[in-house]
Amino acid sequence: MRDQWREGADAALTCGTVSAKDIRRAAETLRSGGLVAFPTETVYGLGADASNRDAVARIFEVKGRPTGHPLIVHVASAEHLDRWAREIPDAAWHVAERCWPGPLTLILKRARGVPSLVTGGQDTIGLRVPGHPVAHALLTEFGGGVAAPSANRFGRISPTTAAHVREDLGAAVDLVLDGGACPLGVESTILDLSGDRPRLLRPGSITPQELAKTLGQQCESPGSGAPRAPGGLASHYAPRTPLRLVTASRLERVAAGEIAAEPRVAIMSTHGPAVTPTSGSRWLKMPSDPPGYARALYARLRELDSGEYRLILVEVPPEGGPWMAVHDRLRRASAVRTEDDPADTDCAP
Repeated sequence: MRDQWREGADAALTCGTVSAKDIRRAAETLRSGGLVAFPTETVYGLGADASNRDAVARIFEVKGRPTGHPLIVHVASAEHLDRWAREIPDAAWHVAERCWPGPLTLILKRARGVPSLVTGGQDTIGLRVPGHPVAHALLTEFGGGVAAPSANRFGRISPTTAAHVREDLGAAVDLVLDGGACPLGVESTILDLSGDRPRLLRPGSITPQELAKTLGQQCESPGSGAPRAPGGLASHYAPRTPLRLVTASRLERVAAGEIAAEPRVAIMSTHGPAVTPTSGSRWLKMPSDPPGYARALYARLRELDSGEYRLILVEVPPEGGPWMAVHDRLRRASAVRTEDDPADTDCAP
């Protein structure tokens, strides 16, 4: 399973400008309590030394992130799990062997001594071994755990390029490693193994079907007793411009009506224009395959969130496991209210 993540991540490294000297400088910045933005195969992370409470506190300050929201700790390999987690089940080692390095975060019981600020005050911790070569080089050089949420303002569109990081956070970040565009484009799958049964807390590039095959059992939905996890709010990954989801059967009619009322409307669809865009409106064609759509999603949303449009209409993508992560991000970006089901407010992945 890991090979598919490595192929895209290795290609991404050639698009960036990161040198061995940059990696050493970034590791030293982390050791001195600074913040480093770095690419992963999913999105760019805003990293701090996970064992340094003051450095971790800066993450929350810079992002405007509530302190009750846990962070994911990134490590260089599964050999570091015992430093951050306790009572690690056999299933965790098995999944780690199959999926790491890669876009999977494991929720485990936290080890004693782990700062509570990292875990949002919970007795669990999120851990991941990213597959991007820049992230791996940084973690290897640093030698410890790096707490890193997405490198953007809390609740807004995640960054998939270094330019996105600079646009959002500016000089508040001490160093930005430019590793090119992130090859996957949506955040990691989050799998909770802290309880009796595996639970999927956030969908990502690794699908529930792949996890079930690896675990030998189906993952349950989060439920009321699940740990809090990153990206679990009803409204998240959201542009400032209102975003509305519309089914394919209604898109043409809704788009025509909105454009007629006031033309500053942008439409995202996997199909070509169904209505003739007028001056001030735009029809943006998205990739029709799940990996391509996910890779383009955040960059396209940022492009349309420039203030030029009053509304973004998004055609609801196809159903199915490979589309689950895209559905999740779009539902949260639209405040989980679709054109066809305005009463639906359940956002659990």
